[in-house]
Amino acid sequence: MQEQIKTLNAGSLVNIAKKQWGPFVEKLEWTWRRHPMLLVGIAILIFMALLAIFAPYLWTVDPTAVDPPNRLKEPGSAYWFGTDFVGRDVYSRTIYGTRVSLAVGFAVGALSAVTAAFFGLLAGYFNTFDLIIMRIMDAIMSIPHILLAIALVSMVGGSVPIVIFAIWFVTFPRAVRVVRSSVLSLREEVYVEAARAIGAKTPRILWFHVLPGTIAPLMVTGTLIIAGSILTEAILSFLGAGIDPETPAWGSMMADGRRTISMAMWVVGIPGGFLTLTVLGINMIGDNLRDILDPKLSRSGT
Repeated sequence: MQEQIKTLNAGSLVNIAKKQWGPFVEKLEWTWRRHPMLLVGIAILIFMALLAIFAPYLWTVDPTAVDPPNRLKEPGSAYWFGTDFVGRDVYSRTIYGTRVSLAVGFAVGALSAVTAAFFGLLAGYFNTFDLIIMRIMDAIMSIPHILLAIALVSMVGGSVPIVIFAIWFVTFPRAVRVVRSSVLSLREEVYVEAARAIGAKTPRILWFHVLPGTIAPLMVTGTLIIAGSILTEAILSFLGAGIDPETPAWGSMMADGRRTISMAMWVVGIPGGFLTLTVLGINMIGDNLRDILDPKLSRSGT
């Protein structure tokens, strides 16, 4: 009797689980069949985010601690990823470097999305603002973004907020152009014309009728901006124009490893591999979001 009750309880739990998680699992299976690289990219990003969040609990040591007697130790049981030229633990520095890269990438992505939505709506909907805003955007984009970012960081300093501001400043004009392009077509749609005809005020039209139509292209552009920002931060750190050299960052780790690359390739290869994997995962998400959200691509795929 007790075994039957246990069987019934187990069966009821399975049925409840199927009801609660069944639709999610089916959606996951459908996504895997149609866009497997999207799930791969999401898995990579989640993995990197977990590393950043739980860095202090992942058997790490002080990433800035110097131990000259143990310099250039090969990867092994004592030092999983080896040590660099002054004896710092490469594993700990790589894990903590994930925090800097993701913080910069997502902060720049969020700032770019907000500013692009604001200026893109103004430029696309109002001809008066269009000329002024787009000429400013063109002027910013005409300067090589790495050089401009280096100049901005050099003038103010190499803290994380300054690096975020510098990368955002050279990045957001691209997102503004994307939003403006969408608004130029959306403002001629029938439902927008109908809203004007019934006397809807301009702010309401922009907020409820135009802005939602820009979210899809902005999401795709945002993922590419996040990936590009992570790469730009690494380049700045590699060139010595990024954040404080004492702060663990993948770019500065690779720069430090240049002098010993012939003897200790892991000092350059491991942070470089993490950087490549992170940027690749985010680009996978962006490419697949574009395929899903772009109606033209969706129709051509079917």
